Amino acid sequence: MNPFEALILKCPEIEKQLGYEFKNKKLLALAFVHRSFFNEKKEIVKEHNERLEFLGDSVLGLIISDYLYGILPDCPEGDLSHLRSHIVEASSCVHYATKLGLADHILLGKGEKMNDGRGRDTILADFFEALIGAIYLDGGLESAAKFFFFHFLEDIEVAIKGPPRNHKAELQDYSQKKHQKPPEYRVSKESGPDHSKMFHIVVLIDGNEVGEGTGSSKKVAEQNAAEDALKKLRN
Repeated sequence: MNPFEALILKCPEIEKQLGYEFKNKKLLALAFVHRSFFNEKKEIVKEHNERLEFLGDSVLGLIISDYLYGILPDCPEGDLSHLRSHIVEASSCVHYATKLGLADHILLGKGEKMNDGRGRDTILADFFEALIGAIYLDGGLESAAKFFFFHFLEDIEVAIKGPPRNHKAELQDYSQKKHQKPPEYRVSKESGPDHSKMFHIVVLIDGNEVGEGTGSSKKVAEQNAAEDALKKLRN
């Protein structure tokens, strides 16, 4: 029995942990297929989870947008956007995937296994988005939302009660007061496929690099770079 067939047999066990039963078990199994496994086992699987990840990213964004719009009627667009970015960013998806405790089922190629790929943040985040995409295709938007809030409503409530600090605004204020000019953000590197890029950004004040950060969007990476800069400047 090959690893993909073995994974399909484990679907009932996985579904119990998820609290959702798939009509199409192969959709669930596909969410666990990393590109590295597909590249080595094309005779076993016909695709990997990146298309599901692409779909799940948009579905998750819609679920959170709809929830925040309804629960925070007086919140301005900019704050809603910032809060949504925090809830759906890669580091949050890593947290959600880790909380589910299903990383051991992710199918990886030999190289990724040797590098302890199951613990790598990008693999966990991509898996979680693929899982959301799989549930959406299998049961629709309502099923995807029900699954997400069943497991992570407490995390969302914590995020809403204590929204993330706007590190970019704080660094802007610091830079204007100290140097009479705003900080400058530069993309130092981009990695990953087109639909799931990671941006590496450095932030400079008065021409000097003061921080760096990464994120699944330039906006998130800039926030992380600003946070890093503030920590370094305080020290």
